[in-house]
Amino acid sequence: MPLSPAITDLAQLKDRPALARLTAWKSSAVQGAKFDRNELSVYLDRIFIREACELLRTDAATSFNFLSDITCVDLHPSEPRFEMCYHLLSHTRKERLRVKVKLAGNDPSLESITSVWPAANFFEREIFDLFGIRFLNHPNLRRILMPDDWEGHPLRKDYPVEGYR
Repeated sequence: MPLSPAITDLAQLKDRPALARLTAWKSSAVQGAKFDRNELSVYLDRIFIREACELLRTDAATSFNFLSDITCVDLHPSEPRFEMCYHLLSHTRKERLRVKVKLAGNDPSLESITSVWPAANFFEREIFDLFGIRFLNHPNLRRILMPDDWEGHPLRKDYPVEGYR
């Protein structure tokens, strides 16, 4: 059975509760959306990430009560270089959502969401350690996997295969 093409037109996706709520809250925060293989991804401006996550968690129309994962993708040499991806789950609505934020290579930083979901603590520390993304207002942003004196961030695409010598 062939796959349906992805839908990226915001007007066609306006009936999706998460996207509808975010655009009603602050339409300038939503930079795009993609519905593919029955999964919705919403692209947000990085300055609104904490407030948007708070809204998605507390609003009755969305109630994404569970942060299942945060990850990062290095798109080097493309710019914006990094793409943060937050995987959310609403147990009551039985719905998943991906929230994505693109970050420039010269300023890879954004607001921490540990105040919204405390489980973000270790995910953000891992991403900081391996990709070098800085999370503003994080309660304990320090290395978690690599030694404290390690140079660089090993999951960046421009990191040498055998490390720095």
